[in-house]
Formats: sequence, C-alpha cells, structure tokens
Amino acid sequence: MKTISDVGRVPEISRLGVGYEFAERPDGLRGLAAAYGLHFAGEPRTMELGLLYRSLAAHQVDIVAGNSTDGAIKALDFVALEDDRHYFPPYEAVPLVREDSLRRWPQIGVAMQRLAGKVSADEMRAMNLAVESQHRDVGDVVREFRAGKGL
Repeated sequence: MKTISDVGRVPEISRLGVGYEFAERPDGLRGLAAAYGLHFAGEPRTMELGLLYRSLAAHQVDIVAGNSTDGAIKALDFVALEDDRHYFPPYEAVPLVREDSLRRWPQIGVAMQRLAGKVSADEMRAMNLAVESQHRDVGDVVREFRAGKGL
C-alpha cells in the first residue's frame, strides 16, 4: 500500500487507531472517511498519540492516523501513506520570530532564508527519531543536518 485510497481496497484492514482529537474533529476522521469512502469494522480505538505506533507495532490495530514527521515511522519501519486525494492541507512548519528580534539579530533572518525549503519529511522523521528514540542532543542533530546541507 502506498496511498490512503489503497486502504479502502483492502478489507482486512479493519482496526483503526487514532488520537482523541482526530476522532472528534469534523475535519479529522469523519472528513477523511468521507473523502476516501473508508469503512472500518467497529469504532476506532482512540488513544494518546504516544501510544499509536506502539499499538500498531503490537498488532492491536491495523492502521493509525499519525503525523508524517514522527520519528517512530522510521524507527519501526512503517509506511506513511500518500494523501492522494489531498484531504489534508500541506504541513509546512514555519518559524515565528518577533520583529524586534530580527532587528536586533538580522542573521536570524538570513539563516531562516537559507533553510527555507531544505527539510524533507524523511529528513524530519530521521531527526525526530534521533532525538526521541536515540536520545541524541537536539543541538548535535541540527548541527549535523546543517553541515550535511552546507548551511
């Protein structure tokens, strides 16, 4: 399976795991199921976000609604399915900086411009994995990433 549409074509996928918020939001599970025509046996198992991937690894659920940049996807060798019907808006992280900070330290703006568009979802997953699962120092992980990109 490579896309969310593929899920609807596999009847064996019946047990869904989702976070509490995703289960309740109109633009969450209900909207996703309607957009893709998805039907699951029984109610989805709702749980804390931190338990989603453990439940999937333990075969307690067949599929979960997670975040595309979670390190656990890489750690557990899961597949992030493509949203082929573009239900979810693009996730674009943006830095927020106060104007007075930019005036005081203009190099912040220069650094942000150099970084723009240079972090893929795969790279973000790898960095999250390094910090969350391998317990590496955030600063070291970022420095290595920057060095690899020539930044």
